[in-house]
Amino acid sequence: MSGGIYWLASYPKSGNTWLRALLTNYLRNAEEPADINDLDFSGAGFMSEDFDEQLGVDSADLTPRQINHYRPLVYEQMAAETFAPLFLKVHDAFEHNDEGQPIFSKRATAGAIYLIRNPLDVAVSYAHHSDKSTDKVVRLMRYDDAMLGGSGTAGGQLPQKVKSWSSHVSSWADAPGLNVRVFRYEDMITRTVDVFTEIVRFAKLKVDESQVRKAVEFSRFERLQAQEAAQGFREKQPTADSFFRRGKAGTWREVLSESQVSRIINHHRTVMRRFGYLDSNDEILF
Repeated sequence: MSGGIYWLASYPKSGNTWLRALLTNYLRNAEEPADINDLDFSGAGFMSEDFDEQLGVDSADLTPRQINHYRPLVYEQMAAETFAPLFLKVHDAFEHNDEGQPIFSKRATAGAIYLIRNPLDVAVSYAHHSDKSTDKVVRLMRYDDAMLGGSGTAGGQLPQKVKSWSSHVSSWADAPGLNVRVFRYEDMITRTVDVFTEIVRFAKLKVDESQVRKAVEFSRFERLQAQEAAQGFREKQPTADSFFRRGKAGTWREVLSESQVSRIINHHRTVMRRFGYLDSNDEILF
């Protein structure tokens, strides 16, 4: 195995936590499923404590521009310290800082695994996760100035420019010179073993079929739900009922109004068509 960072990149609520559970269970290859509150790759790509430790500076004392100036350097240092693939979860769009450098340094990057999910289902899941109205989330998903994090508190999140759903997807899928593979959440649901095997192979990990199947079994959505019900999940928002809600495709049909569906399609038609969520007649395929 060679080193370098593999970004686990996605717009929020697109399957990133499930992928982390799969990778954790695969790489640990233990006899019991990994604890959901002890998953690997939990967010070192955007957590302030990891940034502060690497840089030796309190990020709360820096402006967002200063943070983005240092982020490429921090990631290069992290990549230099590992000889095995390093997986880091990120929700940022693929952006450049004021010096024109990619925030996610290409020098540090071995590859990017980008998870995409039907924005109709993203809207429902994001509203549940954030305890916001669906209308508010539908609006948020069209804003190119949308942000996450930036609390400035110890152990909090760095400011993350998420942008709109379409801009987020395109920023990663079309990032010049980046070794990126896009995987659809819906394909992960229907062909979990096959798609996860592709992810393992893309990350240049040794493919072990029995180990893949065990990781898939240990990471079944029902198992993750049961763990959360028994012990809670620290990544759940305090106001949300649960983190692991449904884990299915097409739940938007039970929740979204015709107006909300139309607005999402109008805002994101081009990217939805590109990745197979709409046909040329705007028929929804998932």
